[in-house]
Amino acid sequence: MPKCSFSGKEIPKGKGIMFVKKDGTIYWFYSRKEKKNFLKLRRQGRKVKWTVKYRESKK
Repeated sequence: MPKCSFSGKEIPKGKGIMFVKKDGTIYWFYSRKEKKNFLKLRRQGRKVKWTVKYRESKK
């Protein structure tokens, strides 16, 4: 199972969004909320309080 590139959530089979850049880099997103935060707003998942990556980095 892939993990969300922004939040670190596990993505169940048949869900989520796969985004491929022109250079071939693949990003997986759990929802549009994570996709917008990562690509458009240029936020980092470990600095946003509601993400799994944030909670893991603060342990």
